Amino acid sequence: MISFRKWSVAILGLTLLYACGNSKRKVVLEPFPLMEPSEFVKMVIPSANPLTEKGVALGKQLFFDPILSRDSSISCASCHQPKYAFSDPKAFSVGALGLQTNRSAPSLVNIGYHYQGLFWDGRASTLEDQVLQSLADVRELASEWPVVIQRLQQHPAYSNSFKMVFQLSTEDEIQPDHVARAIAQYERSLVRADAKYDRYLRGIEPLNELEMRGLKIFFDEDENLPDSECGHCHTDPLFTSLEYFNNGLETTDSLQLLVDKGRGGATGKYYDIGKFKTPTLRNIALTAPYMHDGRFETLEEVIEHYNAGGHYTENASPNVRPLHLSDLDKRALLAFLHCLTDQKYEHYDLE
Repeated sequence: MISFRKWSVAILGLTLLYACGNSKRKVVLEPFPLMEPSEFVKMVIPSANPLTEKGVALGKQLFFDPILSRDSSISCASCHQPKYAFSDPKAFSVGALGLQTNRSAPSLVNIGYHYQGLFWDGRASTLEDQVLQSLADVRELASEWPVVIQRLQQHPAYSNSFKMVFQLSTEDEIQPDHVARAIAQYERSLVRADAKYDRYLRGIEPLNELEMRGLKIFFDEDENLPDSECGHCHTDPLFTSLEYFNNGLETTDSLQLLVDKGRGGATGKYYDIGKFKTPTLRNIALTAPYMHDGRFETLEEVIEHYNAGGHYTENASPNVRPLHLSDLDKRALLAFLHCLTDQKYEHYDLE
């Protein structure tokens, strides 16, 4: 049975106090009760941005509000839609200025545990940095900070919320960092671990014969069944190792010829070219299309790519090789992947 622990953001009993103008009224900010699965490592929360109930609520409101985009036309949730496990059903999202993004929008589920870089190329080291980059990106929200800050300052509800959450005085102005910290708090609250696979581990719900065969192929647990190599990069419990790999999507004799340099574009290292962050497979049935460029519309196509062994590049992962899966093996693997869908999304009981 997986037990859950209520995570307290600050030292037990800590209260955050806020004084509004000359008023002596004090508001207590309660820590947000982050429910973490015991199988997960403890989430590392920046000391400068502890999760509070009001901070997460403010971040959620901002996440779904188009007020942050240049023309107030889209929000963070436009490209990270809850019913698709906070991803986008389009291969490339359309930003505030009508421009397409360069890569597919990844799922934000359990994103608070991603400590080895964010975005497909890992260029952001923290969620706060990721938020700032997305808001400023001309292909995403294309925010003009002076305009956005003015909107928030003049919005009575937002103005009061920011002052409360970040203990600002009446003279203090809202800053971009405050926006990023609030949204990052909300994103860290998106912890999910109630898929059929999780319930199987808890002894609540069994897997059927096909799903169990898929599990054994996924994790290479049966010497009489082929190894899909999936479990080496999509490690349990997050179903991602958080590492960067070239998974053989393109054939090239020189990595420099790849249009999207991936991780190499962020690090400047030649052998990082064409590598991309391993995405989580949790809720994978909801997050089509697949890969950083959304080239595969179905999970069947993804399985066929790996079964065929991918394409040659000099830094392709050694785990990308011909798998020789039978039709039964492929169906079993697909069945197991569907066991990773969280019930919260399966029944549309959303944020």
